Amino acid sequence: MQACVAGQTFWHSLNVLLKPSLNRLKLTYAKAEIFVIAKLGNPKYTVRMTEKNKVIRALVVGAAMLATVLAGCGKGTAAVEHKKPQVLTTFTVIADMAKNVAGDRLDVSSITKPDAEIHDYQPTPEDIKRAEGADLILNNGLGLERWFQKFVSNTKAKTADLSEGVTPIPIAEGDYKGKPNPHAWMSPDAGVKYVNNIVKAFSALDPDGKAQYEANGRKYAAEIEKVGKEMEGELEKLPKDQRALVTCEGAFSYLARDTGLQEKYLWGVNAEGALTPARVADVENFVKTNKVPAVFCESTVGDKMKPVVQSTGAKFGGTLYVDSLSGPDGDVPTYLDLLRYDANLITKGLTSK
Repeated sequence: MQACVAGQTFWHSLNVLLKPSLNRLKLTYAKAEIFVIAKLGNPKYTVRMTEKNKVIRALVVGAAMLATVLAGCGKGTAAVEHKKPQVLTTFTVIADMAKNVAGDRLDVSSITKPDAEIHDYQPTPEDIKRAEGADLILNNGLGLERWFQKFVSNTKAKTADLSEGVTPIPIAEGDYKGKPNPHAWMSPDAGVKYVNNIVKAFSALDPDGKAQYEANGRKYAAEIEKVGKEMEGELEKLPKDQRALVTCEGAFSYLARDTGLQEKYLWGVNAEGALTPARVADVENFVKTNKVPAVFCESTVGDKMKPVVQSTGAKFGGTLYVDSLSGPDGDVPTYLDLLRYDANLITKGLTSK
């Protein structure tokens, strides 16, 4: 920037210095430039240093010098003005949320890819490099990303815990019994709190965009609330004796609380160790006792319900999405799609539609 100011000052001074000579010689700046280019471009032409030639050469050389300075500073200024703050998220669900709030003011991307397992993800060297260049990193919190603190230990980026303000539901069974269930975004009500936390984090990062973030946040929160009502209406179709949701991971505690479902699962969170025969037997007994017509599993864990299906006669109701979105051409490319898809699949499975 200082170089730009100095260049402009130089050009002004040159004009003031040479203006009397130009007037005396009856030359315009355009004519002077054409004259020198034509004459100096001819290698056989020898310039005679009359006042006219000296003035013209000074103008053209000065203009060339100024053009170089201003071209360089123009590029530098454009690079600074157009570089958007970089925001990383730990997984695709909150990346989609963040993009809806960010609009075109921020560059938002997810560290993990669609269908990735989140709990015990192993960051790559490229992930670490991206974190070092980030301005803000959004994580879920509630113990979801067990790798997060180590991951951000060498970055200067700000961080924001999107589950802040959510009342956690304790995990009821398994190795993590009593610890907070981290899958709060499966409740649309909690999803709105995530959006509010995103607005707060973005406004702190980019105060000039606060009004836009708040407006985007209000609009997106209203969309989440609308989908939440659609989910409740869908799941209300389930008869009282068919409201048991059996899954691989206990990732639906918040959804089950909001919609009055009874939850049973093979393990509390994906970070647990190997599935034990005792846990499988417990779920099998629950399915038989409650005559559960269908069981489900999540997209990031594979087909772990097979033994339960084989021993109980319940059908496999399908693959639910929780920890990750699908690709853009998949079933759930957005968070809103995820909520709708899961509610619809659960209803179809438990009503044998």
